[in-house]
Amino acid sequence: MSPSDHVLPRAALPAAQYAASRHAAWLGAAAIITDEVGRVLLVHPTYREDDSWLLPGGVVEAGEHPHVTCRREITEELGLPDLPLSAVLTVHSFSRNHPDLQPATACPGEIRFVFDGGGLRPDQVEAIRLPREELSEYAFLETRDAVQRLRPVDGQIMLAAYRARLGNTATAHLADGRHIHDVPALDRHDVHVRYRPLWDSPLHRGPVPEQLPVQQAWAWCFAPDGRVVLVADPGPRGALPMLPGGTVETTDATPEDTLHREAAEEAQLTLADPVRLGWVLDETGEICGGVGPNARLRLAARITSITGAAVDPATGHPFARLLTTPAQAAALLGWGPPGARQAQLAAETARERWGLPTARPAAIEEIPAEGMRLT
Repeated sequence: MSPSDHVLPRAALPAAQYAASRHAAWLGAAAIITDEVGRVLLVHPTYREDDSWLLPGGVVEAGEHPHVTCRREITEELGLPDLPLSAVLTVHSFSRNHPDLQPATACPGEIRFVFDGGGLRPDQVEAIRLPREELSEYAFLETRDAVQRLRPVDGQIMLAAYRARLGNTATAHLADGRHIHDVPALDRHDVHVRYRPLWDSPLHRGPVPEQLPVQQAWAWCFAPDGRVVLVADPGPRGALPMLPGGTVETTDATPEDTLHREAAEEAQLTLADPVRLGWVLDETGEICGGVGPNARLRLAARITSITGAAVDPATGHPFARLLTTPAQAAALLGWGPPGARQAQLAAETARERWGLPTARPAAIEEIPAEGMRLT
């Protein structure tokens, strides 16, 4: 006879005793909402003594479902009715004795759901109206700045949820801010969206004017399955993704030579058949030492091999290498609608020139340190 056979089944307990034995916790619901370039919306509550910010959302009322709560709170806090919630990005279990709780908070623990509230058009941003007695202001922030305004555990939840959206991973399950399953690639490398206003500039499709020097060359580098490679440069505030490429050196005969060299150094890629997609105007050349107006070239190229990870000679450390769909890459680069159009152009070019398929939606994958074989 098993020892468990002597234990009184829960079904046999008196109803009140059984109810008292069940775990009790608060419920909360929030949303990841972004602007067109991927900055995250935070709100500043008037009632928090530590001056911290929050994702839009609130507490689940008695008898209410979390998704209903989230829609209600978005309407009440932002004045945006009927905002669609497309997915559950994160479910988070919060301990009752967590250090981020304010002193004397009688919290039995909390289960928080974070939904995908999508991106807002400029006219929707203009329509935001706050209840001033509850919220003093709102802001769209890069994730590296957003985590500075959130309590630490709230920042961990926000990043996990936003990365689940960007990476097309399954719902992230967290306990006290930490993943309880395998850590996805974007979280493992602390990858943040690399938003820069200059990159919202239009892509010029014609040849670069003769009087305009080409200072940089970057490429959408395609694997045989239609995905592209991004590299992420680690730093003290997280890793920033970028397309393979870089600054044209005096030793480079052409911008295409720059691309081949940089792709090999940064991502250990061998490329073939680079084709120019267009160029973006840099009016100041500040990033290149204030050289004045110049062009940043955009190309597409076909990857023929990916070898083992190596140290980048320019930085002295290896970069993380990520396989993404072109659309995911555009979102991570923070280029907004112009970036989405450029990603579509690159994908169409890859199909027409090399017969590559349209990349199917999938979770962002890290390229193994030992490299990978292309089929």
